[in-house]
Amino acid sequence: MKLGEILLRNGRISEAQLRAALELQRERGGRIGHVLVQMGAANEESVARALAEQSGMDYVDLAATPADPALLREIPPRLLHRFGVVPLSRDDGTITVAIADPLAVSALDDLQVLTRCRVRAVLARERDIQKVLRDTLGLGADAVQEMIQEKASDVEVLREEKAEAGESLELVEDAALVKLVNQVFLEALKERASDIHVEPFEDELRIRYRIDGVLHKTVMPPEVRKFQAAIISRLKIMANLNIAEKRVPQDGRIKLKVHGREIDVRVSVIPTLLGEGIVLRLLDRQSILFGLGELGMASDTLTLWERLIEEPYGILLVTGPTGSGKTTSLYAALQKINSMDQKIITIEDPVEYLLPGVNQIQVRPKVGLDFAKGLRHILRHDPDIVMIGEIRDRETAEIAVQASLTGHLVFSTLHTNDAPSAVTRLVDMGVEPYLIASSVEGLMAQRLVRTVCRRCRVEEPPPDRAALARYVGDEEVAAVRVLARGTGCEECRFTGYRGRIGIFELFRVTEKVKELIMERATANRIRREAVGAGMRTLLLDGWRLVKEGKTTFDEVLRVAKVEEA
Repeated sequence: MKLGEILLRNGRISEAQLRAALELQRERGGRIGHVLVQMGAANEESVARALAEQSGMDYVDLAATPADPALLREIPPRLLHRFGVVPLSRDDGTITVAIADPLAVSALDDLQVLTRCRVRAVLARERDIQKVLRDTLGLGADAVQEMIQEKASDVEVLREEKAEAGESLELVEDAALVKLVNQVFLEALKERASDIHVEPFEDELRIRYRIDGVLHKTVMPPEVRKFQAAIISRLKIMANLNIAEKRVPQDGRIKLKVHGREIDVRVSVIPTLLGEGIVLRLLDRQSILFGLGELGMASDTLTLWERLIEEPYGILLVTGPTGSGKTTSLYAALQKINSMDQKIITIEDPVEYLLPGVNQIQVRPKVGLDFAKGLRHILRHDPDIVMIGEIRDRETAEIAVQASLTGHLVFSTLHTNDAPSAVTRLVDMGVEPYLIASSVEGLMAQRLVRTVCRRCRVEEPPPDRAALARYVGDEEVAAVRVLARGTGCEECRFTGYRGRIGIFELFRVTEKVKELIMERATANRIRREAVGAGMRTLLLDGWRLVKEGKTTFDEVLRVAKVEEA
């Protein structure tokens, strides 16, 4: 019986879906199972079970069937990756292996010769097989083994300081090394990572991905430590950096094209005691831009923000640490107010997304184009709205203030922990308080909190109401019957969270706040006034999302200060 017919008989797809899949198969080619999965008509597990039924094989769930560690060590990693098999057990001269393709007869024959045992195949999902190989052998284990075999005599040179640069130059174009570095990038993009951290330690080269704001270690083969210098040199050459210079920090950029997507990679290299550490920030310029309504703002916060961005002039500041979504919020605002009768110019470092109809400038320090110089030239182009990627110094701050006082609406960001602290940061930079009071119209701080995974989401009564009440009050806690949390699954890497949403504190600069600014009041005094005027703090805005079942209070506490309660 054909695969499509089995899926239809088992109720996994409809006749209309099967007809559409067969039509697509005639146009594009490929196997019907892959076509059905790509269409979203069937999932991988349904197709794998149907394949097992069609070929008379058993189906196994690799999450519940562990691989045999001894067999994994016995078979070379490159062969396991090439064949796409996971050895499960050995019993009385017969090895049971999991495969994804029931037609992979040659792979089974080769394994039989290699192990000198009979080979019995069972079917599993291809994604599960790749995950087991990656988790047990490490990312790029096949490429590392190729380097060990082909470059064994050269690898020893890595330990000699004088030969290190030469060795790296010899290895950086090696096919296996290129493959390994590419696999690191591909895995990061697949896992939705925002950053890749390459960190040398005494006994390992650690590679971690920042996913939804939290670092996760990636399993790597232990042997990869031998190729530390070559891997780092490869990344430095990709970023057009000096591989011979290992004493000072360096910054660069890599441009990648992955499956038709253009990825901009910011590269930062620092010298550490045990070698150079690298952080790679991944920026997908073709990512979907969010609208204001998709950021997660409460309705009253959204209404006030929309009112502020429609102001004819003034400064609007968004604050928060690196990676808190400030630029995304500014882009959403610019999209909202972008029209044919408005000229918008931005100066950024780097340009993270391309905005249609907006003039965007990339900061280039090497040729003397910094924020201050770029801003001066921008103002000569008669803009209505200006967006400055970040106010970093007094000169940029003063030009931004002057621009707002001469009829421009200026958006920018600052690195402060909360919204009121933005005022004191500008004063610390040397901007006169009367200029700040005259120009700044609104201040918004934000953070990103992880959202509860939809796949493993459960609802249950709050475990400790008394602890919650200390932060948000007895009345708030009493009104809540159940809260959501994730139990952990493969979809969310067993964290219970997948994706992120923003929490915000926003206030308009009132006459009373202007008086406090003129008095050089502390951030705490300004905060008390803002809260009294109706500002919802980050902590309480996070509690709003907790009540809505979108995140957990532990997650809110991770990013918001307890003192805000």
